[in-house]
Amino acid sequence: MIHRLAAELVLLIHFVFVLLAVLGALGILIAPGWVWVHLPIVIWSAVVNLAGWTCPLTPLENRLRATSGGVAYAGGCVQHYLGPLVYPMGMPRRMERIAGVSILLWNGLLYGGMFWWRHLGTAGA
Repeated sequence: MIHRLAAELVLLIHFVFVLLAVLGALGILIAPGWVWVHLPIVIWSAVVNLAGWTCPLTPLENRLRATSGGVAYAGGCVQHYLGPLVYPMGMPRRMERIAGVSILLWNGLLYGGMFWWRHLGTAGA
């Protein structure tokens, strides 16, 4: 039972990490120092996708599921849980690369927009 709960906790942490990679830049509106926490998350997310690596949380979750008598899965966490919703025929490697580049571009847009809003947008007022 404890291993199953631990696997669910690892899954939750994994999804929080994904959400932070996508929306975490907004945290600097509250605490500008947050950028030093968020940028490594973005870089890690992009590198994992671009290099085709498996996040270490995925094997940990699988090991905990197997130990609890559950079923482990192949591939990455996001591919396993979200992939079938977005790509019913499977997530091609090309899409992982697009995800890696997209996370960098998206966060660049968020940071650029917030910089403009905070520094340039208020200078004209």
